[in-house]
Amino acid sequence: MFEYLKGQLAEITPTYAVIDIGGLGYLVQLSAHTYAALQGQKEAHLYLHQILREDTNTLFGFHTKQERELFRLLISVSGVGANTARMILSAYDPNELIAIIQSGNDAPLRQVKGIGAKTAQRVIVDLREKVATLATTGEAIAPSEAYTAQAEALAALLALGFPRPASEKVLRSIATQESNPTVEQLIKLALKQL
Repeated sequence: MFEYLKGQLAEITPTYAVIDIGGLGYLVQLSAHTYAALQGQKEAHLYLHQILREDTNTLFGFHTKQERELFRLLISVSGVGANTARMILSAYDPNELIAIIQSGNDAPLRQVKGIGAKTAQRVIVDLREKVATLATTGEAIAPSEAYTAQAEALAALLALGFPRPASEKVLRSIATQESNPTVEQLIKLALKQL
């Protein structure tokens, strides 16, 4: 089991990064928040979760230990796989997700693609007490300073079920036309174009 990877950022996309360590490239799956935190960086330090299956060996990388712990809690819930957990963590930052689970309101979770009413309710019931202890561990759960409005808008569009390539293209177009748009402006303008 790997704890973390630290190396040169050889390649990065919104869903994965390739970390070069001593000439060996590690393909690591990312959430939107981790992707945003890595923007403009030459080196990456990612906390890992490894999933071994008969036919695959997949690494999921996270900018903070808290995000990784939330991922692990999410995949412990029946009906939530690794990709669904990554979608949830792309839609909500760790603070938001903890607040959603503690509130008991499953509506925000149901907005994430692949999450139905039963699964959303199961996430809340199974994790309410567990995230309370995570929230009090003392480690900062605040979103990264590198987290951008564009990445947050992308996460929101993905949560609404829009395809990633089209959403990214529209957001890039808006970002070139508007100067320092807010998340709300980006989402409103993107919804008009999608």
